[in-house]
Amino acid sequence: MNEQRYQNPYMAGVLLGLLLLVTIYITGRGLGASGAIKSVTVAGVSAVAPQHAQSAQFYSEYLKEHADGGPLKNWLVFEVVGVLIGAFLSGLVAGRLKLVTERGPRVTSRTRLVAAFLGGILWGIGSQLGRGCTSGAALSGMAVMSTGGILTMLAIFAGAYAFAYFFRKLWTGGVHDGTSGA
Repeated sequence: MNEQRYQNPYMAGVLLGLLLLVTIYITGRGLGASGAIKSVTVAGVSAVAPQHAQSAQFYSEYLKEHADGGPLKNWLVFEVVGVLIGAFLSGLVAGRLKLVTERGPRVTSRTRLVAAFLGGILWGIGSQLGRGCTSGAALSGMAVMSTGGILTMLAIFAGAYAFAYFFRKLWTGGVHDGTSGA
């Protein structure tokens, strides 16, 4: 069996915390991904339907904020591109770069992909309703000791534990032995 090596989660947490502090010091803002998605969406709508982008309040306000270089010049876009490139390189170096759908024994690959796609859509909608993604709301909020950030992180973990209880059987085949079900 080929054992996959991953970063020590405690070291990864410390490095993420240090990155967050450096980001706040340099930019005055925390980390987050939803701002990049918003920038790409606004740029796409502006390219395809420029009159609509100028007349709709949501798009026009965002375009005015980023009039200096356009929405794709937002540093969050570069952050997400860097995360994607870094994840690709990490998988390449560690020998984990392969196209495979991780799933439990009771879930088909199609169901897993559809669920991931729907989850992504819900994440996007939720990040806009919540005025930011979990990275921005929880991690960056906690870094500055924001009550909202602390409550968000607690809600994220509580929700994850609640859903994990119900979905665990799909992943492990009904037997919970502490393994990943692989």
